[in-house]
Amino acid sequence: MAGIMVICEHLAGEFSDITFEMLDVANKIGGDITAVTFGSMKEKSGELGIANNVIDAGGDTEYNPESYASGAKAAVESNSPSIILVASTSMGYDIGNPLAVNLGIPLASYCTGVSSDGTNHEFTSSLYGGKMSVTSTAAGPAIALMLAGAGDADAGRVSGSPSLSQVSGESLDRVRFKQLIEPDAGDVDITQSEIIIAIGRGIGGKDDIEIAEELAEVIDADIACSRPLVDAGWLPKSRQVGKSGMKVKPKLYIALGISGAPEHIEGMKDSTTIIAINSDENAPIFDVAHYGMAEDLFDVVEELIDELE
Repeated sequence: MAGIMVICEHLAGEFSDITFEMLDVANKIGGDITAVTFGSMKEKSGELGIANNVIDAGGDTEYNPESYASGAKAAVESNSPSIILVASTSMGYDIGNPLAVNLGIPLASYCTGVSSDGTNHEFTSSLYGGKMSVTSTAAGPAIALMLAGAGDADAGRVSGSPSLSQVSGESLDRVRFKQLIEPDAGDVDITQSEIIIAIGRGIGGKDDIEIAEELAEVIDADIACSRPLVDAGWLPKSRQVGKSGMKVKPKLYIALGISGAPEHIEGMKDSTTIIAINSDENAPIFDVAHYGMAEDLFDVVEELIDELE
């Protein structure tokens, strides 16, 4: 079985969950696993215990798309892996796409699963917000952009002592890191909430958020949301659940009018109990919900409030 390479992602000096998810995916595919780190992250190679080898691709610890893509290319050329796993994130797009072009190899996007016999690979991709699943195949070296949630981060988080080597990419300084800007802390830390009512575009308009707030008051819950509501300016970034927001694990997660795109599911799939209410019976959120109702959310919530009061 040819080797699997995982391009590790990190933020603020810590490996991101998606890194460990990809290591879990690589372990399930089978074969030798090589992890690629950047900057000082090589010093934390002991956290990448599932990998047989770790390659330090150099560069600064602070993310630099140009030098990271160059370092990843050098790592692939020195190792000749059969499959390269890259996160389907903004950082991953900066690395995976130029890597595919520069090496002249195929790339599969939005992957939720990968299987291989060492030469022929099969990729499962989730498209259109999870409403369509597509299978594609490739022979020879290929890149898979992995969606968050494709693997189990806890299973991929294994301590060990992989061998460590180093490669060097092109020396480039056209792009320089200036500053990491993080969102202001919110009035509520939803990562600590035991009950969350999350609202999506199905809520309709900003004024309609009031009905979710009424239910939250009755059951002592905190309000959260999907990304479109933050982009619209209806709720602050600190309330966003998902890949580019917060990862939450409440005892109860009630999703109102949320379709269930993979980016959102990443942030709430580990909730103890998930209840989804959406008028679209084909909404992907029902695939992860423990209980679901394909009904008008306003009718259900109004009746629920009346019963609880």
